[in-house]
Order: sequence, then C-alpha cells, then structure tokens
Amino acid sequence: MQYVNLGRTGLKVSRLCLGCMTYGDKSWRDWILTEDESKPFFRQAWEAGINFYDTADIYSFGASEEVTGRALLDLAPRDELVIATKVFNPMSKAPNDRGLSRKHILSAIDASLKRLGTDFVDLYQIHRFDHRTPIEETMEALHDVVRAGKARYIGASSMYAWQFLKMNTVAERRGWTSFVSMQPQYNLVYREEEREMLPLCEADGVGVIPWSPLARGFLAGNRKRGGGGETSRSNTDAFADKLYGMEGDFEIVDAVAAVAERKGVKPMQVALAWVLSNAAITAPIIGASKPNHIEDAVGALEVRLDEQDIKELTAPYRSKPVLDHNV
Repeated sequence: MQYVNLGRTGLKVSRLCLGCMTYGDKSWRDWILTEDESKPFFRQAWEAGINFYDTADIYSFGASEEVTGRALLDLAPRDELVIATKVFNPMSKAPNDRGLSRKHILSAIDASLKRLGTDFVDLYQIHRFDHRTPIEETMEALHDVVRAGKARYIGASSMYAWQFLKMNTVAERRGWTSFVSMQPQYNLVYREEEREMLPLCEADGVGVIPWSPLARGFLAGNRKRGGGGETSRSNTDAFADKLYGMEGDFEIVDAVAAVAERKGVKPMQVALAWVLSNAAITAPIIGASKPNHIEDAVGALEVRLDEQDIKELTAPYRSKPVLDHNV
C-alpha cells in the first residue's frame, strides 16, 4: 500500500479509502451488508494496508457508523486508524436535526462519536453546502469541534468551487480551522470538477478524496444499455440512474473495456487507475461488497496508463450539467 499526505497536512492516509456506506442496515437500502457480512471487508482492507475509512451519519441512519466503529476498533489501535464521517443530512423529522447550524453540528458530532465508539474522528466533513445557515456560523461551530478535540481536521463534500473557497476564506480571516479536504464526485463519466474544483484544490494544497470513482459500478460494466444491470445494486440504485447513462457514457465504458483487455487487467482497475493518475487526487473512496473488490482496487495502484490510453479513455466524454450539488 502507498501512503500520502492529506493535502498540506501531516496526516498520512492510504492511497485508497474504504467507503462504508455499504455496511449497516438493510432497511435503509436492500443492497446494504449487515454487520456480520461487513466484518470480513474491514479485515481485508486493513490487512491490505488501508488505514483510511469514510462513513456518514446518514448512511443507514447511523448504523453504518456503529458497524464501522465496532469493526475497526476490533482490528487496530485507534491511533493507527484514520476515520472520517460527515454531517448535514436530516437524521429525523425534527427541524433542527439537519443542516449545518451550530446547534446541529454540535449535537451531530457527539452522536457520531457515540455510534463510532471513539472520542474523536480524524476528519469531520460537511456532506453538502447549507444555503440556509450563515457560513460564519458553520465554520465557527466546526472550529469549536476541533478545539474541543472531537475532530482532528475538517473537510467538505460536493459543492461549487466558489462556495468552498468562500467558506475557507471566512475561516482563515477569522483565525478558525479551515477545510483540509474536498470529497467531490469524480470519475471518467463525470469530470465537471476538472473545471474549477480540482485546480482550486491542487493550487491551495487541499486533499481530494473523490466519491464514486467507478461511477457506482457503472465503469465496471455492471449496467446495460436500455436500463437494468447485473447486480442487486445496479438494478435498484435509482440515484445512480440519475447520474449515469447519458449520451457518450456507454462509449466510455466500451473504451475502458478495450484498454483493460489490451493491458490484461479488469475494467474497474483501468477506471480507478485513471482517477489515481490525476495529480490532484489523494485517495479515491472505494466500495466493497464482494471479496475481489478490495483486491482489485489495490491492484489498480500498479496499473500504469500511457498517453494513448488516457486519450482513448477521455475522448468520448461529453460535458454534463453539474450533478448532486445542494442547489
């Protein structure tokens, strides 16, 4: 396993991050793995050298954090783990149990820590931008979370580059903790973050930990033209259907398959290697629901793409509207 600094921090993270949305409670999504089903994946990831794990309070309405915390703390000393979670989405019907208000952030971090079974998280991230709360209120509350020792660093997820820059600028001017990482959607079929967010992060030394580097399995070839797929998730993931399958997307899948065949590797390894080849990227967040998923992802670290490979992979891309920002 390779290890790199998270942006300009001194924090060392594995070149791959295990996303834990897959683990929790099937009542949230039918493709979720239960705690007993999940444990082997945490062990496999740890034994492969992955020290970086990402979850969120909204995943299985807290059950993902519970499963993640118990599994990881059974495997390794707390100080050897890098645990990340997120705040923003509604956790109940209560009007204050959502968003990025001071009230919700300070309550949510305590709830997340209790579920995770730890005194602190290494990275506390806002899951989206909150239009209804002043930036100053959010950034001061996050600063206080860090000052209280409940989080080591803070990060953000999908939003516009101007929003991210404005939030960090407010923090810097007030002497508060600023974001050290960004978690955007980024893969071969969704590259809009190349326009502003990735150059901003690279220029400012912000770590980038993209979600869905395989487009929720789309780039692994698990979806069919005309709809449907080959897995339980691909057949029931309505959210993915909104994101992928547009004009040119299946042409990219075909290009990935062609490059993979030429190199003698799996399509998902080519798609992941392409993300890793971008100098702005710190650690893509991978999902794993089958034993080979982690093994294949680790193998992607050794896949090298030349100029012709990259040209072939990127040529079919067509620009898209911005997807999955809180607008």
